[in-house]
Amino acid sequence: MRSGMSSHFLARPGASRYSGIIMDEKEFQNRCDAAFEALRRRLQEVGDVHGFEVEGGSGKLEVLFEEPEGVKFVISPNTPVRQIWISALSTSFKLAWSDAAAAFVLEKTGETLMQLMGRLLTEQLGSPVSV
Repeated sequence: MRSGMSSHFLARPGASRYSGIIMDEKEFQNRCDAAFEALRRRLQEVGDVHGFEVEGGSGKLEVLFEEPEGVKFVISPNTPVRQIWISALSTSFKLAWSDAAAAFVLEKTGETLMQLMGRLLTEQLGSPVSV
């Protein structure tokens, strides 16, 4: 555990070094909806160039790849903990809101949602992808 962080702080749903104050559900939903819409639009643009599909529904986004068949990334909100979760490359990535970045951020690397998706797509496709 990082020094200066109490276990009580980390035990609170949605708590991270990026979100000192827990946002309420409506605020999370508004930020999440805006992030998902921006991501969906950008992924559709990039998908046309790089050959993958983007589907949305039931509050989540899926990125579907032609090769290898059946591979997909799933991006979904986890409202109780106020995070966006990404399942990709056999790994789960959990992003929390960062006031400093004004974006959802992966705490481990500091990457924003868009930066992380660019990296994951680059790894999956084997060629540079910018989201």
